[in-house]
Amino acid sequence: MTGDAALMLHRAVLEALRADAELSVLLGGARVYDRPPRRMLPPYVTIGEIATRDRNTFDARGERHALSLHAWSEHGGRRQAYEILGRMDMLLDDAPLALDGHRLVELRTVFRSVVRMRDGRLFHGILRLQAITHPLL
Repeated sequence: MTGDAALMLHRAVLEALRADAELSVLLGGARVYDRPPRRMLPPYVTIGEIATRDRNTFDARGERHALSLHAWSEHGGRRQAYEILGRMDMLLDDAPLALDGHRLVELRTVFRSVVRMRDGRLFHGILRLQAITHPLL
């Protein structure tokens, strides 16, 4: 079954993160969600927005995707958030993910940041990736 490239990218990233044993240790399980369960306590990761734009060239159709991943930490603080971001970066930057119906041309990290939330106890890590996809003919 083929579908939208952004949806296929979302699925592949979710599967890659959930399958990684080291990330699971950092999170206390395969705690990677599209939308976390209610009242989920950190640490966990959520897949955020994916913004897609055309990236057509003279000889190929394609799309550029900006994908955000969010790491949430409480008791482990800033350090834990950075460790989670670092592991996701290692897993995904230039990863050869398989996308049903599409070819992943490039997947690169473009931004990492950790901020303390207003409540003073929760840390929010953000990892932004850029992907380029071409449809398979």
